[in-house]
Amino acid sequence: MILVTVGMQLGFDRLIEAMDRLAPSLGQEVIAQVGRGEYTPQNMEARISIAPAEFEQLVARCQLIVAHAGIGTVLTAQRFDKPIVLVPRQFEYSEHRNDHQIATARHLEGRPGVLIAMEEGELEAKIAQGLAINVADAPVSATAAQLHQAIGSFIETGKL
Repeated sequence: MILVTVGMQLGFDRLIEAMDRLAPSLGQEVIAQVGRGEYTPQNMEARISIAPAEFEQLVARCQLIVAHAGIGTVLTAQRFDKPIVLVPRQFEYSEHRNDHQIATARHLEGRPGVLIAMEEGELEAKIAQGLAINVADAPVSATAAQLHQAIGSFIETGKL
């Protein structure tokens, strides 16, 4: 199963339309949390929002996450050892107030399990790459593992 998420604050029709076009050719179930966009998907299960507990169940079950470049989604993917394809929202398409998601994507590019598709045309190849990755086998430095554990603990408990 492929899980698509664009966060719950804004829609991201460019990504949802691209995934809806690709869904029939992917050979597996595609479930999308689509936010408040205008586009209605025809080829994948779509919900405006997904409750946190169910979202985590879907993350645990999925083989790949395709998402906007939101740091919360990136951390969730890492916590569950899931590969993620990031498609950053872009200011030039009026998808966000600035290009901070492009900066986030560029900063994360090359990290184990993180793939970047700046445009929809790159998405199919990045999905194929992502489906072939086993993030749990990727080497992680001791410092990165400690930082990841501390951030995850802070997000879940509010304490460091």
